[in-house]
Amino acid sequence: MITSKLPNVGTTIFTRMSQLAAETGALNLSQGFPDFDGPQALRDAVGKHIASGHNQYSPMTGLPALREQVAAKISRSYGVQVNADTEVTITPGATQAIFCAIQAVIHAGDEVIVFDPCYDSYEPSVELAGGRCVHVQLGLEDFSIDWQKLEEALSPRTRMIILNSPHNPSGALISRAELDQLARLIADRDIYLISDEVYEHLVFDGVPHVSVLSHPELYHRAFVVSSFGKTYHVTGWKTGYVVAPPALTAELRKVHQYVSFCGVTPLQYALADFMADHPEHVEELPAFYQAKRDLFCDLLSPSRFTFKPVAGTYFQLVDYSRIRPDLNDVDMAEWLTREHGVATIPVSVFYQTPPQGQRLVRLCFAKREETLRAAAEKLCVI
Repeated sequence: MITSKLPNVGTTIFTRMSQLAAETGALNLSQGFPDFDGPQALRDAVGKHIASGHNQYSPMTGLPALREQVAAKISRSYGVQVNADTEVTITPGATQAIFCAIQAVIHAGDEVIVFDPCYDSYEPSVELAGGRCVHVQLGLEDFSIDWQKLEEALSPRTRMIILNSPHNPSGALISRAELDQLARLIADRDIYLISDEVYEHLVFDGVPHVSVLSHPELYHRAFVVSSFGKTYHVTGWKTGYVVAPPALTAELRKVHQYVSFCGVTPLQYALADFMADHPEHVEELPAFYQAKRDLFCDLLSPSRFTFKPVAGTYFQLVDYSRIRPDLNDVDMAEWLTREHGVATIPVSVFYQTPPQGQRLVRLCFAKREETLRAAAEKLCVI
């Protein structure tokens, strides 16, 4: 008989909704991936490097040229110098980076604070390390940190806090003042941080992304995770990276080398080339996605959904209380998919204990204009 190490885990909601969209022919605004390709020059570079014979293992820590490009991007974006050799590690996706960081420092009986709604990979990773998640609910209106609840959640067993900004699913951002407040709160505690910043370049309305990398008091205890897939529109490449101080990086790499050893070699070469040749891509990304957000919100404005344009990520939350208040959000997501041809994600799946009466679904606007127009047309007639 199998005794499951994850008895409460089934197939993720993202897989289930994408499968339902495929079965019903619905437009898939559920799972967070673009329906357009990454830059042509980036895709061409992969073929070039495969043909050139770059098909064997890369270094365990990641291709040196790519680690150097990550360090250069961090310097340009945040004015911070990190060592490409001792602080940057390339991983097969940000999810793997988070998993390895948790396995590196969490021991049996440790507690990890997560903020609900939170991404679904955090808790299973903590449980597999023998730890326990303590859930702190974000504000219902603006998804900000409730500092009193956070302070109450701290205990002698607290070993880690996981941050996520820009925040999935809400799009909320953490401010510098909030990072300062967190630094004061944990200054005298032995607590590590994971800062999940995979949407770091998808921040809108001229507001800068505030990275833990730029906060020395927090960075010395942090693993900062990001994603090439999100930044370069190639989520299927499953390539990410983690930046951490040398001592934490050394511990992370001990785990990483036995999970995957290294990332996919030709993809790393292609990314290094593209980042060197096109540093402007990162600078242009906020405007690129803000145009999609603004178009989608304008198209949805005649609908009966209520919403506020998100501050970051490529997800828009909409409240359906005026349409089907009788349905919980899981049933609503299925109803929208089957009856109206648009697949969404119910927000309750991101909570340990969903707020009573909350009626929110998440829509992905990382789509071509024709997809957004077709989806909005369907949603506006409900």
